[in-house]
Amino acid sequence: MTTDASSSPFADDLALALELADLADAVSLDRFRAVDLEVRTKPDRTPVTEADLAVERAIRDRLAAVRPDDGVLGEEFGTEGGTTRQWIIDPIDGTANFLRGVPVWATLIALAVDGRPVVGVVAMPALGRRWWAAAGGGAWTVDAPGTTPPTGLADASGNAPRRIAVSSVAELADASLSFQSIAQWREAGYLDRLLSLSQLVWRDRAYGDAWSYMLLAEGLLEIVGEFDVKVYDLAAVVPIVEEAGGRFTSITGDAGPWHGSSLATNGALHDAVLRALASAADG
Repeated sequence: MTTDASSSPFADDLALALELADLADAVSLDRFRAVDLEVRTKPDRTPVTEADLAVERAIRDRLAAVRPDDGVLGEEFGTEGGTTRQWIIDPIDGTANFLRGVPVWATLIALAVDGRPVVGVVAMPALGRRWWAAAGGGAWTVDAPGTTPPTGLADASGNAPRRIAVSSVAELADASLSFQSIAQWREAGYLDRLLSLSQLVWRDRAYGDAWSYMLLAEGLLEIVGEFDVKVYDLAAVVPIVEEAGGRFTSITGDAGPWHGSSLATNGALHDAVLRALASAADG
């Protein structure tokens, strides 16, 4: 069994994505919990900080220098270039946490080829964690951010990247569910279905944003569901979940991160969750 991600045909793109994450970490951590952090409200009434803007600018500038023919889709500055090879960026996923000083936020970096996410990096520097995957190369994590690509060797901080995998839980009664936000499910008209599903599982919690998917990829929970999400919220987590052995669709079972909702599972439970949600609607 391979011990690194070098077997992926996208290994070079992954190395670049990790480099971009290093760049993002330096920018975001410099402003995290800064007393003079600048915050404004976007037209959709969501907050954006100077750090969101600075991280995305830094990533875009680097991509323009080293991948000038690739397209970019980012939360703060929109779409530029084509979609055959498109980098998808959420500079700070969890801005509300970031501006409140809560350390559960992430930079999400993905590469999609013809609309399919094939590289994903989730960097959570305030927690000292990073996860990554490239199609065909497995899913990996390290306990502290560093600049060393995932070669199976220790990174600059002395921690060795390790391969991760979803759990083998095969029964809903033994599963742990992260529903993300009650408000999301209520506003989508799915709250009754969430409550019904919560009665079928062992445990339910709302761990938050990208972290839930990473806990799933590490085998620490089995189901994550979310509404009112954009492709930049999800693209980076898809390769990690799938390379860890899980499955990712919309709540209604559509493949990919383009449908405004998400359902990620350990794979073994995916069909059962879809059936449970459909049955709750019928009932």
